[in-house]
Amino acid sequence: MDWSGNRQLRDASREGDYGQVIKLARKALALTQRQLGDACGLSQSAVSRLEDRGVGTYNMNLLASAASHLGIPPNLVGLADYDRNGNSAVERRRFLADVGGIAATAAIPQQQPPVRPEWDSGQAAALRVATAAFRRLDATVGSRDLQETAQSHLRLIQRVASQAPDATHKTRMAAVGSEAASLVGWLAWDMADHGSARTWYGSAIKAARAADDPLLAAYQTGSLAQFEVEAGNVAEGLRLVARARRQLGRDVPAIASAWLASIEAVAHATAGDERATERALRSCEQHTERVPREDPPPWPWVFSFDERKVISCRVVCGARLGRSRWPLSPQDVATALSSGHEKQRALLILDVATGHLTSGRLDSAFGLAMQAVNDGVRLKSGRVVERARAFRRAYAAPTPPGIVRDFDTLLHDTYL
Repeated sequence: MDWSGNRQLRDASREGDYGQVIKLARKALALTQRQLGDACGLSQSAVSRLEDRGVGTYNMNLLASAASHLGIPPNLVGLADYDRNGNSAVERRRFLADVGGIAATAAIPQQQPPVRPEWDSGQAAALRVATAAFRRLDATVGSRDLQETAQSHLRLIQRVASQAPDATHKTRMAAVGSEAASLVGWLAWDMADHGSARTWYGSAIKAARAADDPLLAAYQTGSLAQFEVEAGNVAEGLRLVARARRQLGRDVPAIASAWLASIEAVAHATAGDERATERALRSCEQHTERVPREDPPPWPWVFSFDERKVISCRVVCGARLGRSRWPLSPQDVATALSSGHEKQRALLILDVATGHLTSGRLDSAFGLAMQAVNDGVRLKSGRVVERARAFRRAYAAPTPPGIVRDFDTLLHDTYL
């Protein structure tokens, strides 16, 4: 269907009411909300909430799915359009040649070329899609290989943001810059560059505040909390978790609550507080049960939070508490290790190895640890290798057996 002649639909798109665009297109095709929901993998109530959202912030993945099933051009729902060569409409208009000067994030200052009044509302969505794609690539690509590209992407966001003609577009681009800065911080963390990681996470938090987005600010604060807990700064991590909860306010998505509870559980386990760990894990489980009943996770959460994440959290907590089977079955361990994120799986393997080490099963423990180190080297993950070194320090013997000596040789020969 040719949507260009539908004046109501074009007006709704121009106003940013993309829910109304979806509604008008759905009715024009004589589809019910349930039929559209079934096609997109959503409930009828989720489609209803999407259509009634009005002018505001939308989940770009949900919009893209609905627009695709309805045959709506992506630009009518605020997303970038692409030609057969893979070039976006934004690129075809060469907006990069016209950018002007504001600072969307605290990360990278730029020059200020002349400003043109024209602005493409799909730019922010296109840049967000790219950031999400880089986060997914991080699961299987070395951080050192992604770092330069991610930083170039952040500079691109800065240049595009400098064209923003008004406060609305400035805050939108600040949010995009915040997520990109957080990605660069994550990559620095994986390379064991803790100083740079803290700097980038700080920039991400400042940009989220500039975007006036409490959910995004809480996500970035929680990301820094997760980093501090892993770095051994438990008190600081718990303080940041509490701050993230205050930033969320009353209307808290289940995925945010579940994720923050998981960080809190690991923090308590790191401190050796088993009762507090169990309380946080129960809270994590309760919130995780609510996640499927809500809309798809807001865009900062590239990966959803599900039962496997809860089990993985229990594996980590058991390792931190020194409990070999706390309280997990072999099926739970297998579920935790089914993650498609190879770096996260390598870290979990080390936690499982810690459980074996606690039980005195040296061959199993160091065999798993060797597997994790090999994965960490292949993915150039300094975080995995540093965790493996911490695992080795937990075992002391005057005359280590052969498999431990083999592991020592592997670590000694490891260079990233």
